[in-house]
Amino acid sequence: MHARLLLFFLPLAALLSGCGARDDGSIPIAIIDNADEPFARSGSGRAAAAWDDATDEGLVAFDAYGRVIPALADRWIVTDDGTSYIFRLRDGNWPDGTAIDAESARRALSDAIRRQRGSPLGADLGRISEVRAMAGRVLEVRLNQPVPDLLVTLARPELGLLHEGRGAGPMRGSIAGRTGTLSPLNPEARGLPAEIGWEARARDIELTAMSATEAVQAFADGEVRVVLGGTIADFLLTDRTGLSRGALRVDDVDGLFGLAFVHRGGFLASAENRAALAMAVDRQALMEPFGIGNWEARLGMLPREGPTGRLLPLAQWRDMSLVQRRSTASARVAQWRSAHGDIAPIRIALPSGPGGARLFESLARDFAAIGLQTERVGFGAPADLVLLDQVAPSSDVEWYLNRFRCGLARRICIEEVDGLLREARRENPRAARAVLIDEAAALVEAQQIFISFGQPVRWSLVGGGIDGFQTNALGVHPLMEIAMQPR
Repeated sequence: MHARLLLFFLPLAALLSGCGARDDGSIPIAIIDNADEPFARSGSGRAAAAWDDATDEGLVAFDAYGRVIPALADRWIVTDDGTSYIFRLRDGNWPDGTAIDAESARRALSDAIRRQRGSPLGADLGRISEVRAMAGRVLEVRLNQPVPDLLVTLARPELGLLHEGRGAGPMRGSIAGRTGTLSPLNPEARGLPAEIGWEARARDIELTAMSATEAVQAFADGEVRVVLGGTIADFLLTDRTGLSRGALRVDDVDGLFGLAFVHRGGFLASAENRAALAMAVDRQALMEPFGIGNWEARLGMLPREGPTGRLLPLAQWRDMSLVQRRSTASARVAQWRSAHGDIAPIRIALPSGPGGARLFESLARDFAAIGLQTERVGFGAPADLVLLDQVAPSSDVEWYLNRFRCGLARRICIEEVDGLLREARRENPRAARAVLIDEAAALVEAQQIFISFGQPVRWSLVGGGIDGFQTNALGVHPLMEIAMQPR
């Protein structure tokens, strides 16, 4: 629980209202997104992802708890060797009235996978070797290597299936500027059995893209009932009066939250000097101003265990106390300065907003403790370090390594790691492949290309009467789940 929740008071009106909807029955929701065209299909922001998730079903989807549930596929099996997922599609139609069959779904999924080429998600999908249409409504996804969390990946909004440019639900809607209105499709329209009382449970969603400041204010004023898409950049905006008790929800997610070295020259050219910066950071003090209870600091970028089941090697400095770490780091800075002269200020790219400012204050103090000056820059400006803040779908080491592939992140990659991952993709024996990934993980650790802080921060604001929202380990909050009242 967030430490400041004890300061929030629930107004009497909120206690009495309970329904969480407008007079017309719709639920007003704000999503934090500053893009000029937040709902553009080519967009990569939070609003576009939420809209696509609601209107473009994939083979599977997420429920309110982040669990995988049927979507266009009503059931599936996985072969014993884990290299084939066979889906049976539900009986239904695409928006133009044509039947959803294996061939049309194959084309749609292949197109969705193709659109992700050159992205980290595309790298995650790299173990898919073929998508095959089988008889009638049966579709097979073949893999060249097992992917235990394939269903979690297929449930992502980027892998929603389109037919003639449109998705099959579970909602339909229209967009006007920065606001979109979504209506749930009834079960019959989705090829599912009719449900008694379904219409009484379904509510429309009015989704508006706002800045974080606007969204929090709109929630405090009762203009919206839910705020989605919060990150560390805007978390401190929730520290205000007027927010109801229990409104703030923080997802217990995992992933990458820290600084990547995008420039590795001068003092930062050696792994031991890059490690000096990681050693200087007091992670608990860094996050203390945010007051997030149970937040977990992480000294390393990767999960502790590799695919072979062995513990991954750790840098020796991780066993030191903060005082010892800073003493060692200070000596490295002094030695380099004595041999090479002054060290330019370390340029750190952080998000705008109060969260970014507070992170910089702490980091500047930490780096000053070992003799380094700092400069804050915006995203896109020349930098030495840039904040990475991404939620992981699982503890798969390869997911973490894919974020540092050279074809995707040239400035922060390691060529040798790419080579090991390519070789692992070609290996058929699972044990041999696991050893190669372990080697790649050990190399990343040795090269110190990332300063890990700990868990990413994902937060929402939720008013009374919203039953379809649950915090979860993936930080996913499907609008269809929020729209439906419980039975």
